[in-house]
Amino acid sequence: MHTHSLADYVQCLGGGDWQGVAGLMLASAEKLARSGADFLICPDNTIHRAFGMVEPRSPLPWLHIAEAVADEAVRRGLGRLGLTGTRWLVESEVYPEKLRARAIEFVRPNAGEREETNRIIMDELVYGIFRPEQVAVFQRVMERMKGEGCDAVVLGCTEIPLIMNDGNSPLAVLDSTRLLARAALRRAVEGDLVKVR
Repeated sequence: MHTHSLADYVQCLGGGDWQGVAGLMLASAEKLARSGADFLICPDNTIHRAFGMVEPRSPLPWLHIAEAVADEAVRRGLGRLGLTGTRWLVESEVYPEKLRARAIEFVRPNAGEREETNRIIMDELVYGIFRPEQVAVFQRVMERMKGEGCDAVVLGCTEIPLIMNDGNSPLAVLDSTRLLARAALRRAVEGDLVKVR
């Protein structure tokens, strides 16, 4: 396991420097390859936006977080997912690309929802600030997505499961971090990098 400081990543994100994000990811990949890792995962959804710049130059293969989520959606017969996460993630093609490949529809948060949920994630949750109002905001977003025909919602940020789960969400949840961890465990046990089931 290796990571650079979140502050290093946030500095790149704030400046739209996706090459910088890729450079940080590749530095970690190189270190892990030298340490004897067989494959790599990144539990951070947002920085998967730089994945296309990382994968071709990586010393080791990666599992993709959105593929783990899309595979679970297929397994559960889900056809339309709501996306939640930082604004950098929900405005990107990280999830849409993988979902479209499996004929799964999706709904993004609207502009106001993106700003409010991003603020909650980046200004509160990452600092360990938890308030009932945060849950209410996410519930409203998810309720709207449910009204638009979603049958589940992607918790596309490591921090969202700290406040949202199947017990308080209007939609079934797909916890991306847990799904990636399970995919990595299957990969480590089965050795199947081509298709993790």
